[in-house]
Amino acid sequence: MTDTPGWASPGSPEPPRDDARPPADAPAAVPGPSAPPQGAPAPGWNGQQARPDWSRPAPGGHHPYGWGAPQSPKPGVIPLRPLGLGELLDGSVATIRKHWRTTLALSLGIAIVEQAGNVAAQLLVKGKTGPATQVTTMLASMPLTVLLGVVATALLTMVVSRAVLGQSATAGDAWRDARRRLPQLLGLTLLTGLMSGGVVLLGFSPWYFYATGSAGDPGTEALLFLVGILTIPVGFWLWIRFSLAAPALMLEKQGVRTALSRSRRLTLGSWWRIFGISLLGEVLTFIVAMVIAIPFRFAGLVLGFSDFDRQVDLTAAHEPTAMLITTAIAGIIAATLTIPFRAALGVLIYIDQRIRREALDIELARAAGLAEPGATGWGDQAGRPPARR
Repeated sequence: MTDTPGWASPGSPEPPRDDARPPADAPAAVPGPSAPPQGAPAPGWNGQQARPDWSRPAPGGHHPYGWGAPQSPKPGVIPLRPLGLGELLDGSVATIRKHWRTTLALSLGIAIVEQAGNVAAQLLVKGKTGPATQVTTMLASMPLTVLLGVVATALLTMVVSRAVLGQSATAGDAWRDARRRLPQLLGLTLLTGLMSGGVVLLGFSPWYFYATGSAGDPGTEALLFLVGILTIPVGFWLWIRFSLAAPALMLEKQGVRTALSRSRRLTLGSWWRIFGISLLGEVLTFIVAMVIAIPFRFAGLVLGFSDFDRQVDLTAAHEPTAMLITTAIAGIIAATLTIPFRAALGVLIYIDQRIRREALDIELARAAGLAEPGATGWGDQAGRPPARR
């Protein structure tokens, strides 16, 4: 099986499947709008493609715009070059700001369904399982949460991929582009979740069964707990190792195995950088969620003041209705803002890694209709300086 990458524009036809791909020694085909004219050498996709010098003067020895080196092309929410941390975060926010109708509408709908499912699960359980109520409620709502997460990832990946090219997409466009990939993305999500979370769960299982069983040796229990702790870094390692598989599956339109292989190759040598950026993104979304949740929790206490004792009792089997409703409202608002941010950040990390390793910025510039500098300028903007953003 080969591992030839490619940038599949949203809405482009499906590429050959894994079992029908050309042999490894065959020249890689350049997809869609990035194919060169006849007679021109085809750029390679083996990561060795030379990136054009965007600061090269035009023929005649002068810069085409009358000043120093022009900025990197920026047809959409990010400049087409290797990105720094600030540019990744800014690009994620810019995607939400510039395409707010689509991103916020999608995330709002998903958040409403998710919170409705959580509330329904809590009302159905309603303390019937005693101390295990919280765990039971979480397990009951988990299938819906996973399914909605897959839908959000698929749709918002398509929106972000167009935003990078300076194009907009409606919710209908995103759905048409993503719907055929949903079953594969669901399988990929379950597989990666089992690999990362399953390792940690397996590591803590001996300690759990030993601790809940008959009275045993405290030293043995502590040792088994330490073994469980040691599996947490392995879970994080697997999480980052395959964190780029979802955008690879959606944008390159390949199978699950190829997407996992692509993520493994793209993260090779960049694990700590991707981990730091991803962790920072999770921390920022957690802070935003907490800032939104605190006033709603306080409102829940006020609205349910007659039942104050049970509201502040952390050991209660279930939350009172007032607290349940205000928490759900806070969850909807927080998820509406954080779902597109996390999805955009994941896609931009994937694009950044491909720019660094495979010169994807060249293909993106061509797909956005920008000509290489030194001849006619910036495609349909020839003769004008690139817009400062």
